[in-house]
Amino acid sequence: MIKTMTLSPGVTLRVCRDTRFKQGCLSFQLVRQMDAAEAAMNALLPAVLLRGTKNCPDLRSITEHLDELYGASLSPLVRRVGDYQNTGLYCGFLDDRFALPGDKVLENVIAFLEEVLLDSPLENGGFLNTFVESEKKNLIATIESEMNDKRAYSMNRLLKIMCAADSFGLPRLGEIDQVAAIRPETLYAHYRKILRESPIEIFYVGAAEPEQVAEPLRRLLSRLDRQPLPLKPQTALCGCAGQNVVETMEISQGKLCMGFTTPITNRDPRFPAMQIMNTVLGAGMTSKLFMNVREKMSLCYFIGSGYYGTKGIVTVSAGIDFDKEELTRQEVLRQLDACRSGDITEDELKAAKEAILTSLRATHDSPGAIEGFYATAALSGLAFGHSDYMKAVEAVTVEEVAECAKLLQLHTTYFLKGADNA
Repeated sequence: MIKTMTLSPGVTLRVCRDTRFKQGCLSFQLVRQMDAAEAAMNALLPAVLLRGTKNCPDLRSITEHLDELYGASLSPLVRRVGDYQNTGLYCGFLDDRFALPGDKVLENVIAFLEEVLLDSPLENGGFLNTFVESEKKNLIATIESEMNDKRAYSMNRLLKIMCAADSFGLPRLGEIDQVAAIRPETLYAHYRKILRESPIEIFYVGAAEPEQVAEPLRRLLSRLDRQPLPLKPQTALCGCAGQNVVETMEISQGKLCMGFTTPITNRDPRFPAMQIMNTVLGAGMTSKLFMNVREKMSLCYFIGSGYYGTKGIVTVSAGIDFDKEELTRQEVLRQLDACRSGDITEDELKAAKEAILTSLRATHDSPGAIEGFYATAALSGLAFGHSDYMKAVEAVTVEEVAECAKLLQLHTTYFLKGADNA
């Protein structure tokens, strides 16, 4: 059961009291509207904050201090949740029940979180230049590594083209040129701005009572000069024209990506049926795309589908020979037509339901999994609580899946092929 508390205007604490684990966790997230002008700075900030504080001026001293807190951990947190980009920190720590008598691990971890958030060393009105430049290199390397994974690159290109007029097309970590242009004083000014204006989401999992968590957090928040601004509500994809794009690159395997739209988002009561439709179509080794397009017809090296429930987008991604594009595309649409007509066996429906239910059960397997599911669900506007969600999945019928499939409309395709095949 999640207890929700408003600690101050624009600051929400969600507490999941769970005594099963020796470890607890706490996330602190500043929630921003996804915006090209600040995405790179938001992605860079947590890593810069973790480089040092006034009392722990380098990574070594931070590590030593965390070791003193029973081996606690503090890591960057940058998430995309629909129209929002979250930036902040994630703490993992030993539950107080397992510490030596009198030791208050949770309270001390929150005190150190406060130090990392609010006591950074500064120079010339900004963060330390050495910290910023070093973390810029790391972030650029991360972005480049995603570009080097052609499967991920192709999917990102599809979403960028498909969502050209929507913030969902913006990369979660920003663009390389935007990262390179960040200056220490600009980054610090932006940080002060988002500390002042952003809604703050804090999520705790552990054995402590809600007020035990809230009290040290209130001390942290008392140091902030807050003028919070409201967030716009989540929206489905809108205002974007479809395209059919072909690009070339020095690669040996083609990547075909197809993007579909649906009016069903995770804020819709039909969401569980839409999830099952996606799973039957292409999310797993029992799906129609895997069993038919890959196994029976041998048209691709890999194939699968995904459902972005916050935006109402379904994607299909396949690795194929360059000359198999049209044949693969038509076979994907043929399998979708089979879903539309209700050509779904009981085994396919059962396997899809069990895959989703297994995933939902796993959200309670660890503090991190609990935090990831519930913190994201709260911001995305998920229409179901956990138990109701599972019951809704179990109740879905073939007819409901077919109706969801009928709502899918092909919007955009993207094909990446070899330069020699241009």
